Amino acid sequence: MSPKKYTKKTAKKIHKNRRRNYFFRRKVVLVLLLIALIGTGLYLKHSISYYYALYFNKFRHKKLHNTETEALRIQKILSDNLDKTYGFDVSHYQNKEDISWDSLSIGNKTIPLEFVVMRATMGNRNADKHFDEFWQQAKKHELIRGAYHFYRADEDPVIQANNFLANVHLEEGDLPPILDIEKIPRRKSNQKLVEDLKVWCKIVEERYGEKPIIYTYYHYYKDFLKGEFDDYPLWLANYNDVPAPSPDDSWDFWQFTENGIVHGINTKVDLDIYNGNSWSLKRLTLD
Repeated sequence: MSPKKYTKKTAKKIHKNRRRNYFFRRKVVLVLLLIALIGTGLYLKHSISYYYALYFNKFRHKKLHNTETEALRIQKILSDNLDKTYGFDVSHYQNKEDISWDSLSIGNKTIPLEFVVMRATMGNRNADKHFDEFWQQAKKHELIRGAYHFYRADEDPVIQANNFLANVHLEEGDLPPILDIEKIPRRKSNQKLVEDLKVWCKIVEERYGEKPIIYTYYHYYKDFLKGEFDDYPLWLANYNDVPAPSPDDSWDFWQFTENGIVHGINTKVDLDIYNGNSWSLKRLTLD
Protein backbone atom coordinates (compact mmCIF):
# COMPACT_ATOMS: atom_id res chain seq x y z
CA MET A 1 0.00 0.00 0.00
CA SER A 2 1.42 3.36 -1.00
CA PRO A 3 1.80 5.95 1.76
CA LYS A 4 -1.03 8.42 2.13
CA LYS A 5 -0.20 11.82 0.65
CA TYR A 6 -1.41 15.11 2.08
CA THR A 7 -1.59 18.51 0.55
CA LYS A 8 0.35 21.26 2.26
CA LYS A 9 -2.90 22.75 3.50
CA THR A 10 -4.09 19.43 4.98
CA ALA A 11 -0.73 18.77 6.62
CA LYS A 12 -0.80 22.20 8.19
CA LYS A 13 -4.31 21.58 9.54
CA ILE A 14 -3.31 18.18 11.03
CA HIS A 15 -0.28 19.74 12.66
CA LYS A 16 -2.43 22.52 14.10
CA ASN A 17 -4.92 20.01 15.54
CA ARG A 18 -2.14 17.93 17.07
CA ARG A 19 -0.63 21.02 18.61
CA ARG A 20 -4.01 22.07 20.05
CA ASN A 21 -4.62 18.59 21.50
CA TYR A 22 -1.12 18.53 22.95
CA PHE A 23 -1.62 21.80 24.81
CA PHE A 24 -5.11 20.74 25.90
CA ARG A 25 -3.74 17.55 27.42
CA ARG A 26 -1.02 19.54 29.16
CA LYS A 27 -3.62 21.87 30.65
CA VAL A 28 -5.69 18.93 31.90
CA VAL A 29 -2.61 17.35 33.51
CA LEU A 30 -1.64 20.67 35.11
CA VAL A 31 -5.15 21.21 36.49
CA LEU A 32 -5.17 17.70 37.98
CA LEU A 33 -1.73 18.26 39.50
CA LEU A 34 -2.89 21.60 40.93
CA ILE A 35 -5.96 19.99 42.51
CA ALA A 36 -3.80 17.22 43.98
CA LEU A 37 -1.32 19.79 45.33
CA ILE A 38 -4.08 21.88 46.90
CA GLY A 39 -5.63 18.79 48.52
CA THR A 40 -2.27 17.61 49.81
CA GLY A 41 -1.47 21.10 51.05
CA LEU A 42 -4.74 21.34 52.99
CA TYR A 43 -4.17 17.94 54.59
CA LEU A 44 -0.54 18.67 55.40
CA LYS A 45 -1.47 22.09 56.76
CA HIS A 46 -3.79 20.38 59.24
CA SER A 47 -1.16 17.77 60.11
CA ILE A 48 1.67 20.30 60.39
CA SER A 49 -0.37 22.60 62.65
CA TYR A 50 -1.33 19.63 64.83
CA TYR A 51 2.22 18.33 65.26
CA TYR A 52 3.65 21.84 65.70
CA ALA A 53 1.17 22.51 68.52
CA LEU A 54 1.83 19.07 69.99
CA TYR A 55 5.54 19.75 70.46
CA PHE A 56 5.89 23.53 70.58
CA ASN A 57 2.56 25.10 71.53
CA LYS A 58 0.88 22.63 73.86
CA PHE A 59 -2.44 23.67 75.42
CA ARG A 60 -2.84 22.93 79.12
CA HIS A 61 -6.27 23.28 80.67
CA LYS A 62 -6.29 25.34 83.86
CA LYS A 63 -8.48 22.88 85.75
CA LEU A 64 -8.48 19.50 84.01
CA HIS A 65 -5.80 16.85 83.66
CA ASN A 66 -5.59 13.19 82.61
CA THR A 67 -3.24 10.43 83.65
CA GLU A 68 -0.20 10.08 81.43
CA THR A 69 -1.54 6.79 80.07
CA GLU A 70 -4.89 8.27 79.08
CA ALA A 71 -3.32 11.42 77.64
CA LEU A 72 -0.97 9.33 75.44
CA ARG A 73 -3.82 7.07 74.32
CA ILE A 74 -5.95 10.05 73.28
CA GLN A 75 -2.97 11.67 71.55
CA LYS A 76 -2.34 8.49 69.54
CA ILE A 77 -5.97 8.25 68.45
CA LEU A 78 -5.96 11.89 67.31
CA SER A 79 -2.67 11.44 65.44
CA ASP A 80 -4.02 8.37 63.63
CA ASN A 81 -7.31 10.02 62.65
CA LEU A 82 -6.46 13.56 61.55
CA ASP A 83 -8.51 13.06 58.37
CA LYS A 84 -11.72 12.41 60.30
CA THR A 85 -14.35 14.62 61.97
CA TYR A 86 -14.61 15.20 65.72
CA GLY A 87 -17.43 15.96 68.10
CA PHE A 88 -18.54 15.54 71.70
CA ASP A 89 -21.62 14.61 73.68
CA VAL A 90 -23.23 16.20 76.69
CA SER A 91 -26.11 15.80 79.11
CA HIS A 92 -27.23 17.34 82.40
CA TYR A 93 -23.95 16.11 83.92
CA GLN A 94 -22.39 19.18 82.29
CA ASN A 95 -23.44 22.56 83.65
CA LYS A 96 -24.62 25.15 81.14
CA GLU A 97 -22.08 27.69 82.36
CA ASP A 98 -19.21 25.22 81.82
CA ILE A 99 -19.42 25.42 78.02
CA SER A 100 -18.21 28.33 75.86
CA TRP A 101 -19.89 27.29 72.61
CA ASP A 102 -17.94 29.66 70.35
CA SER A 103 -14.46 28.21 71.03
CA LEU A 104 -14.53 24.42 71.17
CA SER A 105 -11.48 22.50 70.00
CA ILE A 106 -9.11 19.67 70.90
CA GLY A 107 -5.62 18.62 69.80
CA ASN A 108 -3.98 21.69 71.33
CA LYS A 109 -6.66 23.88 69.73
CA THR A 110 -5.88 22.60 66.19
CA ILE A 111 -8.92 20.29 65.73
CA PRO A 112 -12.36 21.95 65.80
CA LEU A 113 -15.33 20.08 67.23
CA GLU A 114 -17.91 20.02 64.44
CA PHE A 115 -20.81 18.09 65.92
CA VAL A 116 -22.42 17.60 69.30
CA VAL A 117 -24.73 14.85 70.50
CA MET A 118 -26.89 15.46 73.54
CA ARG A 119 -29.15 13.38 75.72
CA ALA A 120 -32.76 14.37 75.21
CA THR A 121 -34.88 11.77 77.01
CA MET A 122 -34.60 8.76 79.30
CA GLY A 123 -37.02 5.88 79.67
CA ASN A 124 -40.78 6.26 79.62
CA ARG A 125 -41.17 9.83 80.82
CA ASN A 126 -37.95 11.59 81.75
CA ALA A 127 -36.28 14.41 79.79
CA ASP A 128 -32.82 15.92 80.23
CA LYS A 129 -33.06 19.27 82.01
CA HIS A 130 -30.36 20.93 79.87
CA PHE A 131 -31.49 19.59 76.49
CA ASP A 132 -33.42 22.63 75.22
CA GLU A 133 -30.62 25.04 76.17
CA PHE A 134 -27.87 22.89 74.65
CA TRP A 135 -29.97 22.27 71.52
CA GLN A 136 -30.43 26.00 70.90
CA GLN A 137 -26.78 26.83 71.60
CA ALA A 138 -25.56 24.16 69.18
CA LYS A 139 -27.69 25.57 66.37
CA LYS A 140 -26.66 29.15 67.18
CA HIS A 141 -22.98 28.18 66.85
CA GLU A 142 -23.54 26.13 63.67
CA LEU A 143 -22.63 22.73 65.07
CA ILE A 144 -24.22 19.63 63.58
CA ARG A 145 -26.64 18.42 66.26
CA GLY A 146 -27.72 14.98 67.37
CA ALA A 147 -30.25 13.95 70.05
CA TYR A 148 -30.34 10.60 71.79
CA HIS A 149 -32.76 8.64 73.92
CA PHE A 150 -31.35 6.68 76.85
CA TYR A 151 -33.25 3.40 76.63
CA ARG A 152 -34.33 1.74 79.87
CA ALA A 153 -34.35 -1.94 79.09
CA ASP A 154 -37.28 -2.96 81.32
CA GLU A 155 -39.63 -0.15 80.31
CA ASP A 156 -42.12 0.05 77.44
CA PRO A 157 -40.64 0.69 73.95
CA VAL A 158 -43.74 2.45 72.59
CA ILE A 159 -43.98 4.86 75.53
CA GLN A 160 -40.22 5.49 75.32
CA ALA A 161 -40.41 6.24 71.60
CA ASN A 162 -43.30 8.66 72.16
CA ASN A 163 -41.36 10.33 74.97
CA PHE A 164 -38.49 10.99 72.58
CA LEU A 165 -40.76 12.25 69.79
CA ALA A 166 -42.64 14.56 72.17
CA ASN A 167 -39.44 16.25 73.36
CA VAL A 168 -37.25 16.28 70.25
CA HIS A 169 -38.03 18.09 67.00
CA LEU A 170 -35.24 17.34 64.55
CA GLU A 171 -34.67 19.69 61.63
CA GLU A 172 -32.90 19.63 58.31
CA GLY A 173 -29.17 19.34 58.95
CA ASP A 174 -29.54 17.43 62.22
CA LEU A 175 -28.29 13.88 62.68
CA PRO A 176 -30.87 11.08 62.57
CA PRO A 177 -32.40 10.06 65.92
CA ILE A 178 -30.06 8.14 68.21
CA LEU A 179 -30.91 5.19 70.47
CA ASP A 180 -28.57 4.67 73.44
CA ILE A 181 -28.75 1.12 74.82
CA GLU A 182 -26.33 0.11 77.57
CA LYS A 183 -28.25 -1.85 80.20
CA ILE A 184 -29.24 -5.53 80.38
CA PRO A 185 -32.92 -6.10 81.27
CA ARG A 186 -33.76 -7.71 84.60
CA ARG A 187 -37.34 -8.70 83.79
CA LYS A 188 -37.07 -9.49 80.07
CA SER A 189 -35.15 -11.97 77.96
CA ASN A 190 -32.43 -10.76 75.63
CA GLN A 191 -34.62 -11.77 72.69
CA LYS A 192 -37.48 -9.63 74.02
CA LEU A 193 -35.07 -6.73 74.48
CA VAL A 194 -34.05 -6.88 70.81
CA GLU A 195 -37.71 -7.06 69.76
CA ASP A 196 -38.52 -4.00 71.88
CA LEU A 197 -35.56 -2.05 70.51
CA LYS A 198 -36.82 -2.73 66.99
CA VAL A 199 -40.26 -1.43 68.00
CA TRP A 200 -38.67 1.83 69.25
CA CYS A 201 -36.67 2.16 66.05
CA LYS A 202 -39.69 1.50 63.81
CA ILE A 203 -41.82 4.16 65.51
CA VAL A 204 -39.07 6.80 65.34
CA GLU A 205 -38.07 5.85 61.80
CA GLU A 206 -41.66 6.29 60.62
CA ARG A 207 -41.60 9.87 61.94
CA TYR A 208 -38.31 10.93 60.33
CA GLY A 209 -37.90 8.53 57.42
CA GLU A 210 -34.36 7.62 58.53
CA LYS A 211 -33.02 4.68 60.46
CA PRO A 212 -31.90 5.69 63.95
CA ILE A 213 -28.24 5.52 64.92
CA ILE A 214 -27.55 2.73 67.42
CA TYR A 215 -25.21 3.70 70.28
CA THR A 216 -23.73 1.13 72.63
CA TYR A 217 -20.49 -0.22 74.02
CA TYR A 218 -18.45 -2.55 71.82
CA HIS A 219 -18.86 -5.62 74.03
CA TYR A 220 -22.60 -4.98 74.52
CA TYR A 221 -23.01 -4.82 70.74
CA LYS A 222 -20.98 -7.99 70.25
CA ASP A 223 -22.86 -9.94 72.95
CA PHE A 224 -26.46 -8.77 72.42
CA LEU A 225 -27.05 -6.78 69.23
CA LYS A 226 -24.68 -8.04 66.55
CA GLY A 227 -26.56 -9.33 63.51
CA GLU A 228 -29.82 -7.63 64.55
CA PHE A 229 -29.12 -4.03 63.46
CA ASP A 230 -26.62 -4.50 60.64
CA ASP A 231 -28.28 -1.93 58.36
CA TYR A 232 -28.39 0.80 61.02
CA PRO A 233 -25.69 3.44 61.51
CA LEU A 234 -23.49 2.32 64.39
CA TRP A 235 -21.92 4.40 67.15
CA LEU A 236 -19.62 2.37 69.39
CA ALA A 237 -18.01 3.32 72.68
CA ASN A 238 -14.62 1.77 73.30
CA TYR A 239 -12.16 3.36 75.72
CA ASN A 240 -9.40 0.78 75.32
CA ASP A 241 -6.02 1.21 73.63
CA VAL A 242 -7.26 0.07 70.22
CA PRO A 243 -6.93 1.49 66.67
CA ALA A 244 -10.71 1.29 66.09
CA PRO A 245 -13.78 0.63 68.26
CA SER A 246 -14.32 -2.80 66.71
CA PRO A 247 -11.84 -5.14 65.02
CA ASP A 248 -14.41 -6.61 62.63
CA ASP A 249 -17.51 -4.37 62.44
CA SER A 250 -18.00 -1.32 60.27
CA TRP A 251 -18.75 1.76 62.35
CA ASP A 252 -19.89 5.33 61.82
CA PHE A 253 -19.04 6.95 65.16
CA TRP A 254 -16.52 6.06 67.86
CA GLN A 255 -16.79 7.43 71.38
CA PHE A 256 -13.14 6.97 72.29
CA THR A 257 -12.90 8.57 75.72
CA GLU A 258 -15.02 9.81 78.59
CA ASN A 259 -12.12 11.96 79.76
CA GLY A 260 -12.05 14.47 76.94
CA ILE A 261 -10.38 17.77 77.76
CA VAL A 262 -11.72 20.45 75.45
CA HIS A 263 -10.61 24.04 74.99
CA GLY A 264 -13.80 25.92 75.86
CA ILE A 265 -15.31 23.43 78.36
CA ASN A 266 -14.58 23.44 82.09
CA THR A 267 -15.47 19.80 82.69
CA LYS A 268 -14.47 16.53 81.05
CA VAL A 269 -16.72 15.28 78.27
CA ASP A 270 -17.11 12.25 76.01
CA LEU A 271 -15.26 12.72 72.72
CA ASP A 272 -16.30 11.16 69.42
CA ILE A 273 -14.89 10.51 65.97
CA TYR A 274 -17.07 10.38 62.88
CA ASN A 275 -15.55 7.91 60.44
CA GLY A 276 -15.29 10.34 57.53
CA ASN A 277 -14.81 14.00 56.64
CA SER A 278 -17.24 16.81 57.39
CA TRP A 279 -18.83 16.62 53.91
CA SER A 280 -19.61 12.95 54.49
CA LEU A 281 -21.08 13.75 57.90
CA LYS A 282 -23.39 16.37 56.37
CA ARG A 283 -24.66 13.77 53.90
CA LEU A 284 -25.73 11.65 56.88
CA THR A 285 -27.93 14.43 58.26
CA LEU A 286 -31.67 14.81 57.66
CA ASP A 287 -32.86 16.46 54.43
